[in-house]
Amino acid sequence: MYQRKLDKDIRCPLEYGLEIFGGKWNSRIICVLAAKKVLRYSELRKEMGNITDAVLASALKDLISNEIVVRKSYDEIPPRVEYSLSEKGESVVPILQSICKWSGIFYKDDNDHMMVHCQKCDYR
Repeated sequence: MYQRKLDKDIRCPLEYGLEIFGGKWNSRIICVLAAKKVLRYSELRKEMGNITDAVLASALKDLISNEIVVRKSYDEIPPRVEYSLSEKGESVVPILQSICKWSGIFYKDDNDHMMVHCQKCDYR
C-alpha cells in the first residue's frame, strides 16, 4: 500500500476542506450519495461511470476515515454492504452546491459529456 514520504502540511481550514471533498472523485461520490441516499458498492460504481474499482475503493476508504461516508455491513449471506453520507457528509452538500452554482456562471456546458448525477444540479 502506498504511504506518503512526508505528512501533509495542512495549515488552514480551507486546505482541510479541500483535502476532504476536493479532487475529482470525492465530490462526485458525495453528490451521488446525496442524491441516492443509500447505495451498495456496485450501484455506486455504476452511478460513477468511468471510475476504476481501485480508485473507488480508495476514495471510499478516505471518505469513511474522514467520517464523511458511513459504511454499513449486514451479517447476511451473501454479504451486503451499503454506503451513505454521515451527518458530517450531509453538511458538505450545501458547500458543493454553492461551488456548483458559482462554477455554473463560468463553466461552458458540454451536454454530451455531462455526468448523469450532475444533471440534477440546478445551478442556473
